[in-house]
Amino acid sequence: MTAKVAVLMGSDSDLPVMREAVEMLRRFEVPCDVRVLSAHRSPEVTADFARSARGEGFACIIAGAGGAAHLAGVVAAHTSLPVIGVPLAASDLGGLDALLATVQMPAGVPVATVAVGKAGARNAGLLAVEILALSDNGLCERLDEYRAQQTASVDDKNSRVQEQLDLT
Repeated sequence: MTAKVAVLMGSDSDLPVMREAVEMLRRFEVPCDVRVLSAHRSPEVTADFARSARGEGFACIIAGAGGAAHLAGVVAAHTSLPVIGVPLAASDLGGLDALLATVQMPAGVPVATVAVGKAGARNAGLLAVEILALSDNGLCERLDEYRAQQTASVDDKNSRVQEQLDLT
């Protein structure tokens, strides 16, 4: 696989959450590059990265930020690559502000938005894998295996619950 995913975060304090996206990408052996970029504190650097991302071999960008959460939107405004926004709980509003800022993009500048926090970061990694799997049969097979493992895990949990309740 030559395509890679950029995982961006607005601050180094976002790493504990955004690590979930990185770990999901690693699970599927998808190369990624992790960077701290800020829509507000380093807007030119952020825009330059977004404009050059396709040429640098990126196929998808995951961007996590809290508060006003404009990182994903600023990146999307400067690239035609798919951008996945991860809202982070970085304020007293518990991530609701970031969720609304990320999901309410104007028409013409799409950002796929996932859940707030770690589950969202994990799903962002998985969504990036699904996007790349459209053109990578090996990755598609690994994704199918992952889904089958999820199903088997639920079946196992169901059996244990049934046994604990003596319903079998």
